[in-house]
Amino acid sequence: MPLAETVYVARVDTPIGPLRVASTASGLAYVELPHESGSGLRGWAHRVLPHAQLLEGFAPNRAAITQLQEYLAGKRTDFELPLDLRGTAFQVTVWTALRGIPYGETRTYAEIARAVERPRALRAVGAANGANPLALVVPCHRVVASGGKLGGYAGGLELKARLLAMEQSRPARGALL
Repeated sequence: MPLAETVYVARVDTPIGPLRVASTASGLAYVELPHESGSGLRGWAHRVLPHAQLLEGFAPNRAAITQLQEYLAGKRTDFELPLDLRGTAFQVTVWTALRGIPYGETRTYAEIARAVERPRALRAVGAANGANPLALVVPCHRVVASGGKLGGYAGGLELKARLLAMEQSRPARGALL
């Protein structure tokens, strides 16, 4: 049996509701949004790290929690965290492209497909976007359908709209949500 990897999990209250964050020795690995559709943190851990030992741990997640709170308060536009992105090579390529979308801007699924040099892979890009384990940090909420229509979002379309409105207002300070 493989050696169990330790994943430290912490819960934090935010203006958008409670978030749960999970980190490994390599970095931030998962952010669970409030009202997340799908199987959430436990489902992700079961699929990606089936032998993981989940432990409560605020200290290993302190930097991520601080930066997420700053982002949601309108005081941070970029995250400076070590990340532990686990997925297929294609998913990681898409997630890397998402990290390149500037704060306050959006891109379409087609633009992301072209950016990863797979212009006909719109559905695959959408699936990779939907499988993003690091909501907010890897800004999948910045991806919209052609014409600017909001597509699916693990935290719900209302949250996606709120995040985009917050970013597009680009305030210097103060809580936005």
